[in-house]
Amino acid sequence: MNELSDRLKLYRQAILLAQITVFYNLLEGLVSVMLGLGGETLSLFGFGLDSFVEVISGIGIWHMVKRMQRHPDENPDRFERLALRITGSAFFILAAGLVVTAGFNLYTGHQPETTVWGIVISLISILTMWALIYFKVRVGRQLGSDAILADAECTKTCLYLSFILLLASAGYELTGIGGIDAIGAIALAVFSYREGREAFEKASGKICCGGTG
Repeated sequence: MNELSDRLKLYRQAILLAQITVFYNLLEGLVSVMLGLGGETLSLFGFGLDSFVEVISGIGIWHMVKRMQRHPDENPDRFERLALRITGSAFFILAAGLVVTAGFNLYTGHQPETTVWGIVISLISILTMWALIYFKVRVGRQLGSDAILADAECTKTCLYLSFILLLASAGYELTGIGGIDAIGAIALAVFSYREGREAFEKASGKICCGGTG
């Protein structure tokens, strides 16, 4: 009885972590897009759009953990696969849009008004993602769940994106070279493309990341 109670408690923690991931990314996306538009900062704007896509993925993870709580041995259901395909498509569209816009900005020599907010948001995101990774790994190990551990690995991608935004934003503030912002956006696009490709692979069951492929 004690063991069952402990597992239920851990699953509640996993669900809470999934909920925090969804709502944090939603808030981060809204703030980043608004400030990115206001400061004409492509890397921050793209980072915000990426956060919105992560919300879709996070909802799929949230659903997955709830399903695992009820039936731990079941494979990903139709909802999870659909969420992954939508996520993958959105990442591909985002990657293409960022590359085209970044190329245009490089060609025209566009410069952001400021990237200070990119520095602030990236630092907050780095701390938040680090904490989420730590707790997801802890819960995943205690439950012996490869799926939750794989989700923690996916959260690392968000951490890497935050570092890219930090480097691009700080680089522009230190040098005043507008191209750094565009290059940061292209780096975000590369990661978005990779995330999109992996989302489709997860949906087809080739690899596991927040599922049991």
